[in-house]
Amino acid sequence: MHFDRRSTLRLIATCATRPRLALLAAAAAPPLRAQDVPQPEKQPIMAGPYVPSPETVVSQMLEMAGVGPDDVLIDMGSGDGRIVLTAAKLRGARGLGIEIQERLVTLSIEAARREGIDGRARFVRQDLFTTDVSEATVVTIYLLPDTVNMLRDKLRRELRPGTRVLTHDYPIAGWLPESWQRFDEPEKKGATGQPSATVYLYRIPAQVGGRWQVGMPAELSRQRLVLSLRQQWQMLDGMATLGNREIPLEDVRLRGDEVAFRLPIERGRIARFEGRARDGLIEGSATLDGSALPWRASRA
Repeated sequence: MHFDRRSTLRLIATCATRPRLALLAAAAAPPLRAQDVPQPEKQPIMAGPYVPSPETVVSQMLEMAGVGPDDVLIDMGSGDGRIVLTAAKLRGARGLGIEIQERLVTLSIEAARREGIDGRARFVRQDLFTTDVSEATVVTIYLLPDTVNMLRDKLRRELRPGTRVLTHDYPIAGWLPESWQRFDEPEKKGATGQPSATVYLYRIPAQVGGRWQVGMPAELSRQRLVLSLRQQWQMLDGMATLGNREIPLEDVRLRGDEVAFRLPIERGRIARFEGRARDGLIEGSATLDGSALPWRASRA
């Protein structure tokens, strides 16, 4: 445990280099409502040095995020660098560890050189609150609740839609996790007083709430189509105005920048819309009667 500019105490997560997923004692259960999200058990304030996470915790974080060669992983509070090192060595990702203790940064750099992965695993001694994290596709965090929630606005502001964020033990207030895992971890009892761990997976959503004017092929409809979308984090629903009819959208989904919904065009005919949101547009394809046709929406 050590100090930084914005918080007094924190836990630093690390991982070992071999998975032990067989020890997991609970299956993922993605919650749909805030009240379904598991809350952390009360844990004592610690006054010691950083606490390495058990290998199962970090293995599960990387597994839940599906970390692979195309990813850039940033670990906020990287300790001796094991999350970044494991992601680079075992999963081929590129990684950056942000750490305030110079001694731990030095250990991390030496470990990366020793493993021959210093081209993919970098470490810097910097303040978590001032370091740019916009290049990340995955962010991992094991900090105390106050610090986690002080980072919330920074993450929302800097990370691109679709970026995965994983927190260990402490959820992010106001965000709904895409999924979570709670499992037994006896190794944690000596450090935290609780023989269990919880990992929360979030995905940064695109901002698509509001009204959208849709341009779609005549094969789908010759009537004007406007979407009115309501959004709470990644939860999305809405209505369509097709001509002079108002139609509830069905099976509406938002996953990062991916938007999907079903629209009853007319009796017995339902069009399935899929697209990506970026730069004030949603573009994709709509499927009706087995044919896929392009569609595009701009903010009304």
